[in-house]
Amino acid sequence: MVGGGRRRAAVLGGVVAGAVLVSGIGLWATDSWPFRDSYCWGAWEQDSGASFLGDEALGKSGSERRATESAPPSADRPHGTCTLAVTSEIEDDDSDRPLTFKEQITLEYGPVPAGDKERRAWIAQYFHGSASPLPDGLDGLVASDRAMLVLPAECDADGRASAVTIRSESVGDGHLGKVAMPFAIGNSAEVGRMLLDAANTTMKKAGCAPGKPLRMTSPLVTVAEDDERASNPLCRIPGVSFDFGQGLRYQQQVGAVTDRLQTCSVVWQTPREPDEPSAQYVMARRPRLVAVFDGLPAGAAHGLLRASCGGRPTVFYGNVDTGLQGRGRPDDRRVFDRFTESVGQRIGCGDGEDA
Repeated sequence: MVGGGRRRAAVLGGVVAGAVLVSGIGLWATDSWPFRDSYCWGAWEQDSGASFLGDEALGKSGSERRATESAPPSADRPHGTCTLAVTSEIEDDDSDRPLTFKEQITLEYGPVPAGDKERRAWIAQYFHGSASPLPDGLDGLVASDRAMLVLPAECDADGRASAVTIRSESVGDGHLGKVAMPFAIGNSAEVGRMLLDAANTTMKKAGCAPGKPLRMTSPLVTVAEDDERASNPLCRIPGVSFDFGQGLRYQQQVGAVTDRLQTCSVVWQTPREPDEPSAQYVMARRPRLVAVFDGLPAGAAHGLLRASCGGRPTVFYGNVDTGLQGRGRPDDRRVFDRFTESVGQRIGCGDGEDA
């Protein structure tokens, strides 16, 4: 027979265990330590680095963070999309309706777009001049509001290179209508870590992960400066010139200038709308970055030249979109030729090599 002291100890132990269990459930429900929410197939956790994943992002009244996921990527279905959004609202002194805000990041896994127009728009977003090249042999770029990593060839799908991308967007909605606003996910190093966490998670689910997880240990090389009003010569390359007109809101961002990657972007800034890419120039000299351009029409007339520079496959790419088309001096084709000639000379391309 169990003694009274032992029985009381057993009952007390059960009560304590129950209290701990109930407390644990409460902690999980409120995202408190030691339980934390995870998002996007487990790629990210609450308070795991970038400010968007921490309490800072929930500082506004009525804030809520929520993820929406597709089915995870798999060997049979090498595609996946996840959105992570923070919504909030405040009273609007000029309206009976509150002002609502939504900050969102979208994570995508899968092959680069197949269509010519869609691929060029994708390149404009992720080879943007505001983004820094990833270090440590990683084939991608990262900025505070976007990031892209081209995955190893084992992850290719539908005959195209696969990539993991992150992109932010923010919208305020009130009596003036919807207004797009800038939104930084975190600093570039934090976003870079988010990108690699997402890549390692999705590659594992798709069955194409390398033997060791991808890691970034070296510091990022920052781009030369913030964006500036577009002027001539564009991208600081003599002969790369456009007629920007009078009072037009074109901004340029001179990005990476290395022997393996060079980028420059021009955007048309429109109030209350996201910045739209108007011109993009890229030199890529790493095999997986070069693979992004496979399948696009080649030739100077199409703004894409392939070369072998120093024994490395190299692409020179230029795209002029609505607004600046036909404004190149003396013409768009000559602007692209001048970009190719200048950058090719800088990296030692030519001198009898095929172009």
